[in-house]
Amino acid sequence: MREQLERYQVWVYLLVILAGMTIGWMSSEQTRHWEALLWPALGVLLYTTFTQVPLIHLRSAFRDRRFLAALLTGNFILIPVVVGLLLWLLPDDPAIRLSVLLVLLVPCTDWFISFTHLGGGDGARAIAAAPILLIVQLILLPVYIWLFMGNIAIELAVGSHLLPAFFGLIVTPLILAWLTERLTEKHQRAQTLVDWLGCLPVPLLALVVFLIAGSQVSLVIDNGALLWSALLVFVLYLVAAAIIGKGLSELFGFTPTTSCTLTFSFGTRNSFVMLPLALSLPEPWRAAVVVIVFQSLVELFGMVAYLRWLPHLIRHSD
Repeated sequence: MREQLERYQVWVYLLVILAGMTIGWMSSEQTRHWEALLWPALGVLLYTTFTQVPLIHLRSAFRDRRFLAALLTGNFILIPVVVGLLLWLLPDDPAIRLSVLLVLLVPCTDWFISFTHLGGGDGARAIAAAPILLIVQLILLPVYIWLFMGNIAIELAVGSHLLPAFFGLIVTPLILAWLTERLTEKHQRAQTLVDWLGCLPVPLLALVVFLIAGSQVSLVIDNGALLWSALLVFVLYLVAAAIIGKGLSELFGFTPTTSCTLTFSFGTRNSFVMLPLALSLPEPWRAAVVVIVFQSLVELFGMVAYLRWLPHLIRHSD
């Protein structure tokens, strides 16, 4: 069931976004209150997602040092450079720029594994690398935001609900997931629970984007023109990520299977982990929510293209 959900998740999200926007446009008074449901839904979503990341097996990721070196170099050195260049294509709107930074600077720890598996990559490597990616991005993201946006990032963190959202909806689910995984070492029933939780991220994310589409439909309409410039940035990013993946794979002499895994890491981003931060921003910055959801949709279609195109690119370079 989990594999079927992941295979068709693109169409599930597209349908629920369209349904949410339609309901929101027709009944805006009712859907305005949906935002209150977003916070618990996001908390449960992130908890179930984090339980699928092997947080208690962090040391295993350090055994594959060549792959880890390429992974960290691409995700945390080369990709921030690319993102910095892509910012020049965006309008001079701080909310749009911040949302692009939030979503493109954080490598995915969920879809990365799913699409690596679907694309014939090394799923074991992807799973082992996920906790490293998660921890490093949480440490470096504030540094990147400060480097690209200056003191405005500090003002937002202090003057908004950004820090409570970070600790309440990212750190807390992360700790609970770690505790759950510790239980699996002692109790078989806990492992069964974790396996069952693995089926929930797709329907829970569908619920989250449905609630966002319905409650933020006016934001989507008001910022429709801005999304076109964001679309160009997101598409160019996917192309650049594939090129970086190919280049580093050749530099490190990886096999096609490892190359595929590396490139899917560069192409997938942790969009829904950033949603709590976007939702906690002050009203003038709320367009960030729409941009982040939009990026996740563009990315999913990009991953469909990766599944078709990436094997040919890797074979050609081999």
